[in-house]
Amino acid sequence: MFDYNEKIILITGGTGSLGKALTQYILEAHPEIKQLRVLSRDEQKQAAMARTLPKSKYPQVHYVIGDVRDKERLFRVFQGVDYVIHTAAMKDVHVAESNPDECIKTNIGGAQHVIEACLEAGVERVVSLSTDKACSPNSLYGATKLISDKLFIAANNSNGSTLTRFTVVRYGNMMGSTGSVVPFFIKKKQEDGILPITDPNMTRFNILLEEGAKMVLYALEHTWGGEIFVPKLPSYRIMDVANAIGPECEKPIIGIRPGEKVHEEMISKTDAFYTYDLGAHYVILPPNPSWRLEDFISSFDAKKVPQGFSYNSGENTAWETVDSLKGIIEAFKND
Repeated sequence: MFDYNEKIILITGGTGSLGKALTQYILEAHPEIKQLRVLSRDEQKQAAMARTLPKSKYPQVHYVIGDVRDKERLFRVFQGVDYVIHTAAMKDVHVAESNPDECIKTNIGGAQHVIEACLEAGVERVVSLSTDKACSPNSLYGATKLISDKLFIAANNSNGSTLTRFTVVRYGNMMGSTGSVVPFFIKKKQEDGILPITDPNMTRFNILLEEGAKMVLYALEHTWGGEIFVPKLPSYRIMDVANAIGPECEKPIIGIRPGEKVHEEMISKTDAFYTYDLGAHYVILPPNPSWRLEDFISSFDAKKVPQGFSYNSGENTAWETVDSLKGIIEAFKND
């Protein structure tokens, strides 16, 4: 039985959209935790988050200023931590294309620093957050996250005596997160009534923030070390999102920007050689796990996906509709 009692959890990038959702979900689902450390480099976001989650009500929450680029700082703040959830990243595709060195420092260098700090501190379990853009990447952001994923998976081979388990969660766009299409379209509707469409055929996987938080804890609780967990998600069409938010708005076609894809992919045909269906999720296993594959398959009742399988937002079997999107967006606006 997985135990949160008297444990210390640290979330990197803890003041981001997912970090906040994770903090709230963990506090509600597991109030018995000893401490939850929220690590980020933005003191203003920490102050705002502290007003939402006041110390008087949530004494377990500790806010820590730090940057994943600063290895020495991580070595200090990871001391005594049992579980790490790594969400910190430079995520904007277009900013990354224009500032590649900064993206590399955070997404690759920062990932390696987190790994080294976890090994040094003897952290028990680590979950790193990935993205569908890391699968067959054509953007710098996606390429850096693919490298990050590989660093975390390979870290299971460098455990020594610490026995730290490293795993990855990969999923699609988080509805309502900072920089995502929904808040952007809502703002554009209010400003000028024009919703720019990059490509009318564009599709994306969709996951809500709370669902993302639950998936992270699922991976934390069930990891054997070295997996990439992939949830089964519905897709949405960008035109359906635009029509759900502003059916009366102008929708000019502006063309795909550098680093973008028409459809996203979370499992490629190459990944399929190591991919298993767990029912509610898929899992991409490491080519050379440190545990017996037969034991894993038996424990999860895992079923190998067919040869040539891929998981693509444009070829998905589950879809959001304009009506379902309206409900999700309305709930997001009222949150």
